[in-house]
Amino acid sequence: MSASTREDTGGTSSTTARRKAAALRALHVPGRPLVVPNVWDAASARAVEAAGFPVIATGSAAIAPVLGYDDGEETPVEEMLAAIARISRSVGLPVTADMERGYGLEPAELVERLVAAGASGCNLEDSDPRTEVMVDAGEQAAYLRAVRDAATAAGADLVINARVDTYMNGTGDAEERLAESVRRGRRYLEAGADCVYPIFASEAGAVRALVEGIGGPVNILFRPGTPSLGELASLGVARVSFGHGLHRAVQAYADRMLTAIRDGESPYFPGPSAS
Repeated sequence: MSASTREDTGGTSSTTARRKAAALRALHVPGRPLVVPNVWDAASARAVEAAGFPVIATGSAAIAPVLGYDDGEETPVEEMLAAIARISRSVGLPVTADMERGYGLEPAELVERLVAAGASGCNLEDSDPRTEVMVDAGEQAAYLRAVRDAATAAGADLVINARVDTYMNGTGDAEERLAESVRRGRRYLEAGADCVYPIFASEAGAVRALVEGIGGPVNILFRPGTPSLGELASLGVARVSFGHGLHRAVQAYADRMLTAIRDGESPYFPGPSAS
C-alpha cells in the first residue's frame, strides 16, 4: 500500500475520518453482512486488509493477552489505545475498536481518544466486564447517547456497535433472554447506536427473531455451532464478528508447533507454509 493510501493517524483530516466512518456505517446492510475477522496487532490487521476485507475490527480479548493482560478491562487504557493507534496507522481501512465498557473514560474523553487513535467506530458492552453484572438498560442507553452527543459536539463521527450481553450475563430462560435482548437493542438504537450486538446469540430462530424484533442492523458472533455465513445473511444479519476466535486458533497452532519442537520433531506439519 502506498504512503498516500495508508494515512498517519495523527495527520488524518477530519474529512477523511468522517469519510471512513461513513464507509463503515454503509457496510452494515441487513442480508449482506459486513464480515470482520477481528485482529490483535498491526501484522494481523495487514493480513486482513491483504485478504480483501473492507474493515478492520479489533478484539479486546485478543489484544489483551498480546499485551500481557487478561480481558475484562485489565489492560490499562493507555496501552489499549496505543495498540489501536498502531493498528490504525498500519492500514488504510476504517478501524472499529472493541472498547469493552469504555475503560472508565467519560464519553467526551472516550470519543476524543478514539478519534486520536484513528478509530472510526467502537464496540461498547452493557455488562460490567469486571463483575459480569448487567448494567441497567436505561443507564446504558444514557451512556450511549452521551457518546453519540460527544462525537457530534466534537465534529466527529463514530459508528457505535452496542453489545447486548443478555445471552452471556443475563438471567432467565431462552425466551426471556430473547425478549430482553430485543428490548435493550431497540433502546440502544433509539439512543444513537448504529448496530446492536447480542453476543452469544447463535440459534437460527433466535437470530431471526432478534433481527426482526430489534429493527436495525444486528451483529452476530461467529463461533462453532453458529449458522453459516450464508445462513446468517439469509436471516438478515448485518455484521458478523469473530471475536478472539482467530487469535485463539493461531495461538493453538503455535502451541502445537512448540510441542513438536520440544519433542524433537519438525514443527512444520501440514498447514501454513514455513517460509
